[in-house]
Amino acid sequence: MPYVSTRDDTRIFFYDWGSGSPVLFIHGWPLNADAWHDQMKMVVDNGFRAIAHDRRGHGRSGQPWDGYDFDTFADDLNDLVTTVDLHDITLVAHSMGGGELARYIGRHGTSRLSKAVLLSAVPPLMLKTDANPEGTPQEVFDKLKAGILAERSQFWHDSADAFFGANRPGNKVTQGNKDAFWLMAMAENIQAGVACVDAFSSTDFTEDLKKFDIPTLIVHGDDDQIVPIAASGEKSSKIVQNSTYKVYQGGSHGIALVSGYKEKFNADLLEFLRS
Repeated sequence: MPYVSTRDDTRIFFYDWGSGSPVLFIHGWPLNADAWHDQMKMVVDNGFRAIAHDRRGHGRSGQPWDGYDFDTFADDLNDLVTTVDLHDITLVAHSMGGGELARYIGRHGTSRLSKAVLLSAVPPLMLKTDANPEGTPQEVFDKLKAGILAERSQFWHDSADAFFGANRPGNKVTQGNKDAFWLMAMAENIQAGVACVDAFSSTDFTEDLKKFDIPTLIVHGDDDQIVPIAASGEKSSKIVQNSTYKVYQGGSHGIALVSGYKEKFNADLLEFLRS
């Protein structure tokens, strides 16, 4: 299996499938690259190259004690991009991966990129502040960390319902969706789990979003219980120039994995890639 080593010698696992223009997928918290298998197969079947990595502390990548901040994540991504020598990339990012994408552009620019996709993504800022009243209160993030520290296996089991919208009437969430979420979450180390909450809740990506100068697709569900749309997709769509904004009615946070929404997102992604 392929790995790259970062500048601090952390090994980053990645998939690299197919050939053609590269589409690089960035997973959310607490998942790993396996969350993108459906989309990766779809793009390869349509003539693109699919790449997806496990963030440090997640899945099969190195498990260091520290480095769980967005500057480090963005530089890890840059190490992958430069080592594999990718150009004309479409970056596709989910949830906290959207912060990784934004900070990558903020720190490394868009010279190697052609397009970007933000799916249920955390930018510009999740935390509720005086300047960001639509955000999520700090107490919510404190409860997330407490749940991980108390008994992370049960916490991840319980969290899957809100992640996918399994607590909503008429949902199409399967036990398989929830089991896959739990399995990927348990492959994230406990330190990364807690530290990432601090990182994705409090990092402000506003200035990073202002540096986007490539076509960008922003997709968000209006029933996202993890990254509420008012403080994220709505605001990002107004900051990012040359962006296309699509709201999925009734869509949860786990859009790319749940039947019905997954197919819609795949179609929108393919159309955007071909545009």
